[in-house]
Amino acid sequence: QVQLAESGGGLVQAGGSLRLSCAASGRALSLYKMGWFRQAPGKERQFVAAIAWRGDRISYPDSVKGRFTISRDHYKNTVYLQMNSLDADDTGVYYCGAALLSGAYEYWGQGTQVTVSS
Repeated sequence: QVQLAESGGGLVQAGGSLRLSCAASGRALSLYKMGWFRQAPGKERQFVAAIAWRGDRISYPDSVKGRFTISRDHYKNTVYLQMNSLDADDTGVYYCGAALLSGAYEYWGQGTQVTVSS
C-alpha cells in the first residue's frame, strides 16, 4: 500500500503561481512513477504531469508544457508540481497518483483544490 497526501492548493489570480506537494508513505521504495492529474467540474480527469521515481523521464501534455514543472525529492518521498502563469482553465481538483512496477496508477491522494480567478 502507498498513501499519498497532497497539499498546496488554494485560490490564486490569473498569471500567478502555486506549488503543490504530494508526500508518499508506505511502500515508497516500490514506486515506479508518480503523476499529477486534475479534474474540473463536469469534466473527466486529465493528465497534467508525470515523473519516473528513478531516472530522468518526465512528461507533460501540451496544455501545461512550459508553465508547469514536476520534480521529486527522494529523501522526503515527495513529488512537487510548480505551476506558473496559471489561468482559469487550470482550475480544478488536483490529484497525485502513484504507480508501482505495473506502470498503472493504483494509488491516489485525496485531492487539493486549485482555483484561478480571472
